Amino acid sequence: MIMNSINNFLKRVFDIVFSVLLLLALLPFFIFIAIAILIDSKGPIFFKQPRLGLKGKVFNIYKFRSMVVGAERMGTGLFNYSNDPRVTKVGRFLRDYSLDELPQLFNILKGDMSFVGPRPPVTYELGDYKNFDGLLKQRFIMKPGVTGLAQINGRNELSWDEKIVFDNKYITDFRRFGILLDIKILFITVFKVLRNEGSHELEKNAEKDMARINNKAQNNN
Repeated sequence: MIMNSINNFLKRVFDIVFSVLLLLALLPFFIFIAIAILIDSKGPIFFKQPRLGLKGKVFNIYKFRSMVVGAERMGTGLFNYSNDPRVTKVGRFLRDYSLDELPQLFNILKGDMSFVGPRPPVTYELGDYKNFDGLLKQRFIMKPGVTGLAQINGRNELSWDEKIVFDNKYITDFRRFGILLDIKILFITVFKVLRNEGSHELEKNAEKDMARINNKAQNNN
Protein backbone atom coordinates (compact mmCIF):
# COMPACT_ATOMS: atom_id res chain seq x y z
CA MET A 1 0.00 0.00 0.00
CA ILE A 2 2.81 2.42 0.92
CA MET A 3 4.71 1.53 -2.25
CA ASN A 4 1.59 2.16 -4.34
CA SER A 5 1.20 5.61 -2.76
CA ILE A 6 4.85 6.44 -3.48
CA ASN A 7 4.53 5.26 -7.10
CA ASN A 8 1.38 7.33 -7.62
CA PHE A 9 2.99 10.40 -6.05
CA LEU A 10 6.08 10.13 -8.25
CA LYS A 11 3.86 9.58 -11.29
CA ARG A 12 1.96 12.80 -10.58
CA VAL A 13 5.16 14.79 -9.98
CA PHE A 14 6.57 13.45 -13.26
CA ASP A 15 3.36 14.39 -15.08
CA ILE A 16 3.30 17.95 -13.76
CA VAL A 17 6.99 18.70 -14.28
CA PHE A 18 7.25 17.33 -17.80
CA SER A 19 3.89 18.61 -19.03
CA VAL A 20 4.93 22.14 -17.99
CA LEU A 21 8.36 21.79 -19.60
CA LEU A 22 6.91 20.42 -22.84
CA LEU A 23 4.21 23.08 -23.04
CA LEU A 24 6.84 25.80 -22.69
CA ALA A 25 9.22 24.17 -25.17
CA LEU A 26 6.53 23.41 -27.74
CA LEU A 27 4.67 26.73 -27.62
CA PRO A 28 6.09 27.96 -30.98
CA PHE A 29 5.21 24.60 -32.51
CA PHE A 30 1.65 24.87 -31.14
CA ILE A 31 1.29 28.25 -32.81
CA PHE A 32 2.59 26.91 -36.14
CA ILE A 33 0.15 23.95 -36.03
CA ALA A 34 -2.75 26.25 -35.11
CA ILE A 35 -2.08 28.52 -38.10
CA ALA A 36 -1.77 25.52 -40.44
CA ILE A 37 -5.12 24.13 -39.26
CA LEU A 38 -6.88 27.46 -39.79
CA ILE A 39 -5.43 27.85 -43.29
CA ASP A 40 -6.22 24.26 -44.28
CA SER A 41 -9.91 24.00 -43.34
CA LYS A 42 -12.84 25.80 -41.75
CA GLY A 43 -13.46 25.18 -38.08
CA PRO A 44 -11.86 25.47 -34.65
CA ILE A 45 -8.21 24.75 -33.91
CA PHE A 46 -8.95 22.35 -31.08
CA PHE A 47 -11.23 19.33 -30.93
CA LYS A 48 -12.93 18.62 -27.59
CA GLN A 49 -14.66 15.32 -26.82
CA PRO A 50 -16.14 13.72 -23.65
CA ARG A 51 -14.22 10.64 -22.53
CA LEU A 52 -14.37 8.18 -19.64
CA GLY A 53 -11.54 8.66 -17.16
CA LEU A 54 -10.57 7.58 -13.65
CA LYS A 55 -13.35 5.49 -12.06
CA GLY A 56 -15.64 6.26 -14.98
CA LYS A 57 -15.61 10.03 -14.45
CA VAL A 58 -16.36 11.97 -17.66
CA PHE A 59 -13.88 14.64 -18.77
CA ASN A 60 -13.18 16.53 -21.98
CA ILE A 61 -10.12 15.42 -23.91
CA TYR A 62 -8.31 17.98 -26.07
CA LYS A 63 -6.73 17.43 -29.47
CA PHE A 64 -5.74 19.49 -32.47
CA ARG A 65 -8.59 19.18 -34.95
CA SER A 66 -7.55 16.78 -37.69
CA MET A 67 -10.92 16.17 -39.37
CA VAL A 68 -13.66 18.26 -40.92
CA VAL A 69 -16.18 19.70 -38.47
CA GLY A 70 -18.86 17.15 -37.54
CA ALA A 71 -16.78 14.15 -38.69
CA GLU A 72 -18.03 12.00 -35.81
CA ARG A 73 -21.52 12.11 -37.34
CA MET A 74 -20.30 11.23 -40.85
CA GLY A 75 -19.14 8.09 -42.60
CA THR A 76 -17.61 5.56 -40.20
CA GLY A 77 -18.23 7.72 -37.14
CA LEU A 78 -15.65 7.11 -34.42
CA PHE A 79 -13.56 4.85 -36.59
CA ASN A 80 -10.74 6.07 -38.78
CA TYR A 81 -9.39 3.92 -41.60
CA SER A 82 -6.49 4.64 -43.91
CA ASN A 83 -7.30 7.38 -46.46
CA ASP A 84 -10.39 8.51 -44.54
CA PRO A 85 -11.85 11.40 -46.61
CA ARG A 86 -12.94 13.23 -43.43
CA VAL A 87 -9.31 13.81 -42.44
CA THR A 88 -7.91 17.17 -43.59
CA LYS A 89 -4.55 17.52 -45.34
CA VAL A 90 -2.89 19.00 -42.26
CA GLY A 91 -4.82 16.53 -40.11
CA ARG A 92 -3.36 13.56 -41.96
CA PHE A 93 0.17 14.72 -41.15
CA LEU A 94 -0.78 15.39 -37.52
CA ARG A 95 -2.35 11.96 -37.16
CA ASP A 96 0.53 10.12 -38.81
CA TYR A 97 2.91 11.43 -36.16
CA SER A 98 0.36 11.70 -33.31
CA LEU A 99 0.86 15.47 -33.17
CA ASP A 100 -2.92 15.91 -32.81
CA GLU A 101 -2.53 14.46 -29.30
CA LEU A 102 -0.23 17.25 -28.07
CA PRO A 103 -3.01 19.36 -26.46
CA GLN A 104 -3.52 16.51 -24.00
CA LEU A 105 -0.59 18.05 -22.15
CA PHE A 106 -3.27 20.40 -20.78
CA ASN A 107 -5.30 17.36 -19.67
CA ILE A 108 -2.23 16.03 -17.88
CA LEU A 109 -1.58 19.35 -16.16
CA LYS A 110 -5.23 19.54 -15.06
CA GLY A 111 -5.01 16.04 -13.60
CA ASP A 112 -7.55 14.39 -15.92
CA MET A 113 -4.84 12.29 -17.55
CA SER A 114 -1.30 11.01 -17.17
CA PHE A 115 1.45 10.57 -19.74
CA VAL A 116 1.03 6.79 -19.44
CA GLY A 117 -2.11 4.79 -18.70
CA PRO A 118 -5.09 3.14 -20.41
CA ARG A 119 -6.47 5.27 -23.25
CA PRO A 120 -9.82 6.88 -22.35
CA PRO A 121 -12.73 5.65 -24.50
CA VAL A 122 -15.48 7.86 -25.88
CA THR A 123 -18.36 7.88 -23.38
CA TYR A 124 -20.65 5.67 -25.51
CA GLU A 125 -17.95 3.43 -26.99
CA LEU A 126 -18.02 0.63 -24.40
CA GLY A 127 -21.51 1.03 -22.98
CA ASP A 128 -22.52 2.28 -19.53
CA TYR A 129 -19.75 2.29 -16.93
CA LYS A 130 -22.12 0.98 -14.25
CA ASN A 131 -22.66 -2.16 -16.36
CA PHE A 132 -18.97 -2.91 -16.97
CA ASP A 133 -17.71 -6.26 -15.70
CA GLY A 134 -14.86 -6.46 -13.20
CA LEU A 135 -12.16 -6.93 -15.84
CA LEU A 136 -13.24 -3.84 -17.77
CA LYS A 137 -13.71 -1.70 -14.66
CA GLN A 138 -10.22 -2.67 -13.51
CA ARG A 139 -8.65 -0.59 -16.29
CA PHE A 140 -10.33 2.53 -14.90
CA ILE A 141 -8.65 2.43 -11.47
CA MET A 142 -5.80 4.52 -12.89
CA LYS A 143 -5.91 7.81 -14.76
CA PRO A 144 -6.06 7.43 -18.53
CA GLY A 145 -2.90 8.11 -20.49
CA VAL A 146 -1.75 9.72 -23.71
CA THR A 147 0.03 6.44 -24.38
CA GLY A 148 0.13 3.06 -22.70
CA LEU A 149 1.11 -0.58 -22.94
CA ALA A 150 -1.64 -1.23 -25.49
CA GLN A 151 -0.41 1.67 -27.64
CA ILE A 152 3.09 0.23 -27.97
CA ASN A 153 1.70 -3.24 -28.74
CA GLY A 154 -0.60 -2.46 -31.65
CA ARG A 155 -2.45 0.73 -30.75
CA ASN A 156 -5.55 1.16 -32.96
CA GLU A 157 -4.97 -2.18 -34.64
CA LEU A 158 -5.96 -3.99 -31.42
CA SER A 159 -9.48 -5.05 -30.58
CA TRP A 160 -10.96 -3.73 -27.33
CA ASP A 161 -10.58 -7.18 -25.74
CA GLU A 162 -6.86 -7.07 -26.52
CA LYS A 163 -6.52 -3.49 -25.26
CA ILE A 164 -8.15 -4.42 -21.95
CA VAL A 165 -5.62 -7.21 -21.40
CA PHE A 166 -2.67 -4.87 -22.02
CA ASP A 167 -4.21 -2.09 -19.90
CA ASN A 168 -4.72 -4.35 -16.91
CA LYS A 169 -1.22 -5.77 -17.29
CA TYR A 170 0.12 -2.20 -17.20
CA ILE A 171 -1.72 -1.51 -13.95
CA THR A 172 -0.28 -4.67 -12.38
CA ASP A 173 3.24 -3.95 -13.64
CA PHE A 174 3.11 -0.32 -12.50
CA ARG A 175 2.69 -1.49 -8.92
CA ARG A 176 6.01 -3.33 -9.26
CA PHE A 177 8.10 -0.97 -11.37
CA GLY A 178 6.48 2.44 -10.87
CA ILE A 179 7.67 5.42 -12.87
CA LEU A 180 10.46 3.38 -14.50
CA LEU A 181 7.79 1.50 -16.45
CA ASP A 182 6.26 4.80 -17.61
CA ILE A 183 9.62 6.07 -18.83
CA LYS A 184 10.21 2.84 -20.75
CA ILE A 185 6.78 3.05 -22.41
CA LEU A 186 7.34 6.70 -23.35
CA PHE A 187 10.63 5.91 -25.07
CA ILE A 188 9.07 3.01 -27.00
CA THR A 189 6.11 5.25 -27.92
CA VAL A 190 8.43 7.78 -29.58
CA PHE A 191 9.98 4.99 -31.66
CA LYS A 192 6.54 3.62 -32.65
CA VAL A 193 5.23 7.08 -33.58
CA LEU A 194 8.22 7.82 -35.79
CA ARG A 195 7.50 4.57 -37.62
CA ASN A 196 3.79 5.48 -37.85
CA GLU A 197 2.70 2.13 -36.44
CA GLY A 198 -0.91 1.30 -35.59
CA SER A 199 -2.42 4.69 -36.41
CA HIS A 200 -5.56 3.29 -38.10
CA GLU A 201 -8.25 0.83 -37.00
CA LEU A 202 -8.50 -2.58 -38.60
CA GLU A 203 -11.86 -3.04 -40.29
CA LYS A 204 -12.64 -6.35 -38.52
CA ASN A 205 -12.16 -4.76 -35.10
CA ALA A 206 -14.08 -1.61 -35.98
CA GLU A 207 -17.05 -3.67 -37.18
CA LYS A 208 -17.30 -5.35 -33.76
CA ASP A 209 -17.09 -1.98 -32.01
CA MET A 210 -19.73 -0.48 -34.33
CA ALA A 211 -22.06 -3.42 -33.59
CA ARG A 212 -21.64 -2.90 -29.85
CA ILE A 213 -22.39 0.85 -30.13
CA ASN A 214 -25.44 0.20 -32.32
CA ASN A 215 -26.77 -2.43 -29.91
CA LYS A 216 -26.37 -0.02 -27.01
CA ALA A 217 -28.22 2.71 -28.94
CA GLN A 218 -31.09 0.31 -29.76
CA ASN A 219 -31.37 -0.82 -26.14
CA ASN A 220 -31.65 2.81 -25.01
CA ASN A 221 -34.51 3.51 -27.44
